[in-house]
Amino acid sequence: MSSSPIAFTAAAPAGPTAGGSAAGARPKLERAYLELRHPPPDGGTSTPGPRLDKIEFQFNPKELTLAKSATWERKTARGAKTAGPAEFKGPEPSKLTLEMFFDATALQDHKVVASVEQLFACCVPTDQTHQKKKGTPPFVIFHWGGLTGFVGFVSQVQAKYTLFTAGGLPIRAVCQVTLEELAAGLPGQNPTSGALSARRVHHVVTGDTLPLLAFREYGDPAAWRAIAEANDIDDPMRLTPGRTLLLPAAEELGS
Repeated sequence: MSSSPIAFTAAAPAGPTAGGSAAGARPKLERAYLELRHPPPDGGTSTPGPRLDKIEFQFNPKELTLAKSATWERKTARGAKTAGPAEFKGPEPSKLTLEMFFDATALQDHKVVASVEQLFACCVPTDQTHQKKKGTPPFVIFHWGGLTGFVGFVSQVQAKYTLFTAGGLPIRAVCQVTLEELAAGLPGQNPTSGALSARRVHHVVTGDTLPLLAFREYGDPAAWRAIAEANDIDDPMRLTPGRTLLLPAAEELGS
C-alpha cells in the first residue's frame, strides 16, 4: 500500500507516434486542456452535465502541484497536563495548482487577453444557472493525454501580464490556476480522489460500438456505461468514425 494518497500513473500511448509506428519513436505531443462542464441546473454539486467549453494550454505545463490534507481534532480536558488523542474528522478536498503561459508576440493580437478572460469566467456562474437563480460556475476537469484529473472547480486565478504592445495591449501572461475538488464520493472518483487517473484514448473506427470497446478493454461488454458517461454519449450503438474516446481506468469502474 502506497504511503501517499496521490499517485501518478503512467498512461498508455495515445494514438500514433510522431515519427510513425517505428519502435523507439518519440510519442505524439498531447496538449493539456481544461474541460468545462455544465453544472447541474439546480445549482448542486452532483454529476457534471454536458461539455460546456474547453481551455487549451498554449504550452504544456512544466509542473503540476497536487495537495491533499486531512482534518484531525484534539480534545483536551480542562486541567489535563497532556494533550488528548487525535480524532480523525475527515479528508479535505484535493487541490491541483498549475501554471498556464500565453504568448501572442508573433501576431500581437487579443488572444492573450481573451484566454485570461476565459479563465476568469470559470469563477462566475454560468448563464444557465444564473437565470435559474442558483448561480454555479462551470465544473472543470484537467486533461493531459491519457491523464484525467478530479471533477472540481476553479477556486483561484492569478494572471500576471509580462509583455505589452506599444499601445498597451497585453501580449504575454502567466496564470496561476487552482482547481479544487468538488466533493469526495462523486461518481467516477476513487476513495483517495485527487489522483490523476490513467485513461487510454481510443480513435473510433467503422464497426465500433461501446459494448465491443468495453469487452476489449475490460472483458465485460456491460461496462459500456462507464465509457458512455466519460464521453457524454447517449446512444451506445452509434459512434462516429474518427471520434476520440476516453477509456476510464479499470479501477474507476467499481467506484
